[in-house]
Amino acid sequence: MREVAVAGVGHTPFSKESGRPVLDLAADAALAACADAGLDPSEVDGVASHMVGGDSEGCQALATALALPGLRFVLDLNQAGQAPCHLVGQAGAAVADGRARAVLVYRALNGRSGSRVGSSRFPGRGGQYRYPIGYDAYPMYIAMWARRHLYETGQTTDDLAAVAIAHRAYAVCNERAVIRRPLDRDGYLASPWVADPFRVADCTTEVDGACALLVTTLDRARDLRRPPAVVASAGFRAGPRPGLDVGDHVLTADYTRNFTHALRDELFGRAGVTPADVDVAELYDCFTSAVLMSLEGLGLAERGGSGELVRSGRLPINTHGGLLGEGYLHGMNTVAEAVLQVQGRGGDRQSPRHDVVVATSGALTDGSALVLTTDRR
Repeated sequence: MREVAVAGVGHTPFSKESGRPVLDLAADAALAACADAGLDPSEVDGVASHMVGGDSEGCQALATALALPGLRFVLDLNQAGQAPCHLVGQAGAAVADGRARAVLVYRALNGRSGSRVGSSRFPGRGGQYRYPIGYDAYPMYIAMWARRHLYETGQTTDDLAAVAIAHRAYAVCNERAVIRRPLDRDGYLASPWVADPFRVADCTTEVDGACALLVTTLDRARDLRRPPAVVASAGFRAGPRPGLDVGDHVLTADYTRNFTHALRDELFGRAGVTPADVDVAELYDCFTSAVLMSLEGLGLAERGGSGELVRSGRLPINTHGGLLGEGYLHGMNTVAEAVLQVQGRGGDRQSPRHDVVVATSGALTDGSALVLTTDRR
């Protein structure tokens, strides 16, 4: 099995209205990732992506748009925010065992001007019971988890506010971020309510755009333009009764923990590190509560101590401003930021220590995670 690294990152601009087909966005991000790595697109032989309800273009469509000479690996997932780390892990596995030499992993969508997750009604077996009582929007589902987590851990909305404020401070320094206005506690409290305990400032910012990563062997990455971001570990977890549809989380026994709790030991064990070794955390943040739960689940904070960790500033968290500030690309951009941090390319947002970076994808019962490290050769 060959060692694997992410060698390049590509973004399109993030906007409220791209005015462009999703396939064009995907192609631009993919070509940018290849150029960033210094690899000719003709050498790509694998493509992996995900979509929700047909909001993107499939892998073979992108391969055609890029005029790739042929494919040895294709993976289209019907998943949302759980997918980005999982896709990188699967692409890495294909590269490691020789099924592919270079794989583009991407997410592209018109998530603001097109179908918007935050205002969508999700079809499913439970809809007939949820919709008549007005329980029909995704923020409501996550709010149920958030309120229970706060209650059980003794935290408050001040801890949610800490996440929103800290993320915004990073977003101010990020030229890609769609929200760059500074945020303080007064501004947070003035933010309108969405679904208790969430205000607008607690919620992700939907955008049009695309992001892509280039995954290849570590040996190959060492010969390319950028320092390798080594994929030291990858994993996916779904708890019992993971879901018949997006709104049937009422089948979950514990609303106070998410998938990271089950994933932690294996994730860090495979990488040969511990939570104490983590220099930077890039955590999926569709809502502020997901950050609190993931910090605790990964062992980066004690149970009930995640808000205090955020306030302390001891650990850089979501240095791009998170999905809250940079934009909601279902977390592919969060993984991209983890790569940039490992490579030392975070600009004004760069953490001085960046040898070990953990990234997550997902908020509730199911999700995935990566440990990325610098090249220790």
